[in-house]
Amino acid sequence: MEQHEAVTTGSTPEQVGLSFLTLAYGLRERVDRSMMSTAGLSLSRTKVLQALAGRGALHQAELAASLGQAPRSVTQIVEGLERLGLVARTGDPEDRRRKTVSLTDSGRTALAAAEQAGTQALRHCFGSLEPQQLGTLDALLVHLDIALTDGDKAG
Repeated sequence: MEQHEAVTTGSTPEQVGLSFLTLAYGLRERVDRSMMSTAGLSLSRTKVLQALAGRGALHQAELAASLGQAPRSVTQIVEGLERLGLVARTGDPEDRRRKTVSLTDSGRTALAAAEQAGTQALRHCFGSLEPQQLGTLDALLVHLDIALTDGDKAG
């Protein structure tokens, strides 16, 4: 079991916020490692496959926009997924520069394995909470999400 920095470093918003960021980073790393070891897919690659599974074939620019990422970053991920046979890219007959990306059957299989691995990692962590604690955490996360959204609107 890994050791992490002390979670509780104080009770100011800044201290709690930094603890939250540390824990969130550690959780993301654990989920990513679990997906990599089980399915050979990083969390970033899994998110691309999830977008294609949910929305169907997309032009690379649409895919990048749906993920909130730079087109070049998504192009690199798609190229790697294509080399693995998990996605297929086809040219647009009206614009040869545009590529449509679609999920292959192998991609669907890999996605299912990665999602299962991610689910198990999250259950391991959050399953340690009592139902009341889990409900409280959920309510706090909703509150933080609203505050973050309101901050985006103001700033």
